[in-house]
Amino acid sequence: MFTRILLASDGSEHAMRAAEKASFIAKGDEKAKVTIVYVIDGATSKTDVLSEGSKEAIEEKRKRRLQNTEEVLVKNEIPYEIKVLRGEPGPTIVKYANENTYDLVVIGSRGLNTFQEMVLGSVSHKVAKRVHCPVMIVK
Repeated sequence: MFTRILLASDGSEHAMRAAEKASFIAKGDEKAKVTIVYVIDGATSKTDVLSEGSKEAIEEKRKRRLQNTEEVLVKNEIPYEIKVLRGEPGPTIVKYANENTYDLVVIGSRGLNTFQEMVLGSVSHKVAKRVHCPVMIVK
């Protein structure tokens, strides 16, 4: 049913739970493939440059962030690819998902409280409102 699955990941605990769920869904179809999308926003990029310095060190740090996500998919023998995108996470994920026709987007919830979500909005909420395919938000 879901053969093209987009998994938004930043390496966080919520993203790990989303990776487990995406893996579980993909296991149900031998044709399923997961695309892990990692979005680097301006603040993250600036922090990486200031803390790491060299381009190689920055790339290594970003790989480490996604290492646990990759391990979940490898352990479950799920084919996957990684796409690193630049921009504001919510709109960037939405644009990528809509341009590449996915069957399902799986994203972790940041766990914002109701007031914070109402005032700030969350990436998962923005994605759920604007993506043209089903979205699963994993708590």
